[in-house]
Amino acid sequence: MYHAIVFLPLLGFLIAGLFGSSLGAKACEYITSGFLVVAAVLSWIAFISYGLGEGEAFTLPVLRFIQAGALDVEWAFRIDTLTVVMLVVVNTVSALVHIYSIGYMHHDPHRPRFFAYLSLFTFAMLMLVTSDNLVQMFFGWEGVGLASYLLIGFWYKKPSANAAAIKAFVVNRVGDFGFALGIFGVFVLFGSINFSTIFANTTSFIPVEGGAEAAEHGAAVLNFLGYELDRHAALTVVCLLLFMGAMGKSAQVPLHTWLPDAMEGPTPVSALIHAATMVTAGVFMVARLSPIFELSHTALLFVTVIGAFTAFFAATVGLVQNDIKRVIAYSTCSQLGYMFVAIGLGFYSAAIFHLFTHAFFKALLFLGSGSVIHSVSDEQDMRRMGGLRKLIPYTYWMMIIGTLALTGVGIPATIIGTAGFFSKDAIIEGSFAAHSAAAPFAFTLLVVAAMFTSFYSWRLIFMTFHGKPRATADVMHHVHESPMVMLVPLFILAAGALFAGVIFHDFFIGEAYAEFWRAALFTLPENHVLHDFHYVPLWVKLAPFVAMLLGFATAYQFYIRSPETPKRLAAQHRGLYAFLLNKWYFDELYDFLFVRPAMRVGRFLWKTGDGKIIDGFGPDGVSARVTDVTARVVKLQSGYLYHYAFAMLIGVAALVTWMMLGSSF
Repeated sequence: MYHAIVFLPLLGFLIAGLFGSSLGAKACEYITSGFLVVAAVLSWIAFISYGLGEGEAFTLPVLRFIQAGALDVEWAFRIDTLTVVMLVVVNTVSALVHIYSIGYMHHDPHRPRFFAYLSLFTFAMLMLVTSDNLVQMFFGWEGVGLASYLLIGFWYKKPSANAAAIKAFVVNRVGDFGFALGIFGVFVLFGSINFSTIFANTTSFIPVEGGAEAAEHGAAVLNFLGYELDRHAALTVVCLLLFMGAMGKSAQVPLHTWLPDAMEGPTPVSALIHAATMVTAGVFMVARLSPIFELSHTALLFVTVIGAFTAFFAATVGLVQNDIKRVIAYSTCSQLGYMFVAIGLGFYSAAIFHLFTHAFFKALLFLGSGSVIHSVSDEQDMRRMGGLRKLIPYTYWMMIIGTLALTGVGIPATIIGTAGFFSKDAIIEGSFAAHSAAAPFAFTLLVVAAMFTSFYSWRLIFMTFHGKPRATADVMHHVHESPMVMLVPLFILAAGALFAGVIFHDFFIGEAYAEFWRAALFTLPENHVLHDFHYVPLWVKLAPFVAMLLGFATAYQFYIRSPETPKRLAAQHRGLYAFLLNKWYFDELYDFLFVRPAMRVGRFLWKTGDGKIIDGFGPDGVSARVTDVTARVVKLQSGYLYHYAFAMLIGVAALVTWMMLGSSF
């Protein structure tokens, strides 16, 4: 069953990629989508039978991968609760995206290639989440990077799409450099990259007072950048390097700049990349390596700070964005910050719970925005929408459900609420209950980010669906509801956005935690955040609820009751508005610090180094001098007999002169 779950998407990719032109677009759509539906159904069977059943984690070998000295890498599937949760998330969203794309991409002439890329992306992500070792994880990690490059730049005739694809690829390579170094460091420290061996040896990194481990704890075990590091410092450095990879893949500040530009790809791509797959890979990786991260309080502190700042930063930028997909993209960036805060606080189950619920409502919002774009002739600027509520009612209500889940609508201290209410509020409450030094900082920023999230989410709803139509008469005349092949995936995702929280709350972070997770996640005995977050004061439970109401009320005032107020405030605070609209000028800063200097260095090496020096004095220079000499020599070949006779006489005279004078020396 697990082999079918992983390899059916690969089979779909091979069929659509190799035989797409002969099979036709329709056949490729049905084959790849059918395989993904089967994989999704099998994933749910695995989730129910293993995750909700009994049994220990096990490994399914596939084939021998690498064997060189102490490095022994086998391609195998690690099956535990964390794996089956990710299988459900990846395959469910991917199957729905495949089905949705049948309607959304029906005018595109390159559909076989598109569906092949979707299936390749899914296979790479499945390779990542089923990995039994870090090399296999890295293989899947780079696979999703390649597939995302192909999907973001799918419309390769658009310069903006090509630029966005290259940007995503390059920024992720920065993070992946750290991830690769982290893997090397793990091999140095543990002598293996297999998870079972690594997790079994983590106990040697826990110092015991007066014991052999304490003495060994101070010995240098790793040389990094010229510094000799003991076991604790080495473990911290390795964790930070691994997290560097997660920052790139999961779009955490400062490696976040690729994510909003990735909106240049087709909308189903946005849903697949930003809802359940690529951007959650970093969260999954850190959760999988919880036995390592749990031993480094410094690394967890850094993860908490980065996650909290990213949640706040992305929420501020989302306040003023006008592209409907970019608003949702920054929402993704912000929600990933919530997940990393939970990771940093040692609240791993809450992070995965939010990953699980977020997949449903964020995919719903992205596909819903695609339905809006599809209905208004590919327009994405919300300032040119408005008044669509009665024209596309199904899409409207699906977007409402997604917004309710994203903003975490629910009644505090009860089990009444949307999916986001259970997972996001748990993280906020956990940030208050945790004993980390960064917990107060994280709690404050997360509550503020919750208010901003509510504001920009309802701003999107009000600008898009309410008020007077701002599109041209021709566009409004052609507005129509999406076909059922696009709406059915929205209905399924809406059910998950509404009920996934209440159904699975006890399993992820409630009373059934121990039976559900078993040994898939690791926490130290002194980590009590899972217990303590249930007993926070009432005002803490009310804080995200009040923040959500404030955001909604402000958006309602600005965009329903007084639509001129946002324009007036933007005019009064031009600097702040421009600062947020330009995303805190991160792109401009990187352009100044890295892109322009790199371009100048490249231009110098090209023009001066390669052109003038290497070519000038090298091959081109030598050939030019030979050409000059031969150009002068050929002038002697005049074709006149008396010229040749004269040259022979000169030669004879020169020879006689040399013999006469040379013999005297």
